[in-house]
Amino acid sequence: MIEFKKVSKTFKRNRVLDELELTITPGERIALVGSNGAGKTTMIRCLLGEYTYEGSVAVHGLAPRPNRQQVLGKIGFVPQLPPPLKMPVGQLLDFSSAVCNSEKSRMEEIAGRLGLDVGKMRNQPFVKLSGGQKQKLLISIALGRDSNILIMDEPAANLDPEARQIFFGLLAERLENNTTMLISSHRLDEVSALVNRVIELDRGKVVLDDRVADDVSLTGMLACRLTLRRPEESIAKALTGWNFRDNGSGLEWQGSVAGPDRLRFVGMLSRYVGILTHISLDENGGDQV
Repeated sequence: MIEFKKVSKTFKRNRVLDELELTITPGERIALVGSNGAGKTTMIRCLLGEYTYEGSVAVHGLAPRPNRQQVLGKIGFVPQLPPPLKMPVGQLLDFSSAVCNSEKSRMEEIAGRLGLDVGKMRNQPFVKLSGGQKQKLLISIALGRDSNILIMDEPAANLDPEARQIFFGLLAERLENNTTMLISSHRLDEVSALVNRVIELDRGKVVLDDRVADDVSLTGMLACRLTLRRPEESIAKALTGWNFRDNGSGLEWQGSVAGPDRLRFVGMLSRYVGILTHISLDENGGDQV
């Protein structure tokens, strides 16, 4: 159980959270949406005990700031911006597993599934990794912890489509443990299929709190076929980035899309609607493409 009661936070004269009231029950998967400055990141940092504030925040009955070690022991966190850590990858994994009393091998196994060879990068400073590598490693640390709350701030922003598909599968595995998820994003279409509740913040207040359909498989795949009016370099580049392939003419394309990524994919296609003559998405044929 996570509770915010009349939580306010002011930076100088800017009131970022304004008597925020919110209750999150175990097992809920929440999309936290809102424009820049709406208060999403500040709310998360209050929850993690990083800020002082007016009002009260409780995680399983504990206030995060005075009980930070106990509270953080229950939480796996993926930040939006990777911290500028100079320590080597191996040392970071050693430290992370020791702090949360979790198995480092589990973190390394998840990293491998996301496409990271931890053995080869063990001596590389974290700060020198690419944006995608940093994101995958932070996801591996968060999901490798023995925690029942996941807080993720734009978690898949730097992931390629293949890694996103694997990430969705990893989240699906956590559903069996009744894990509570709080996923912050600027765009609802990025996370809508992952969640069963949407909370929108504006100027530090909840302006929307709605339950959503919970019938999209996190591991399901959609078979997709596209026909173009003419070959076009820009859409070819975009489709190749989604691991699609064409029939040699540049007119017929096929590939597969992870179920939770369908809105993101259709949003990408909307930029090229003028040259699309046919599109099909088949929920039952994803494994045949």
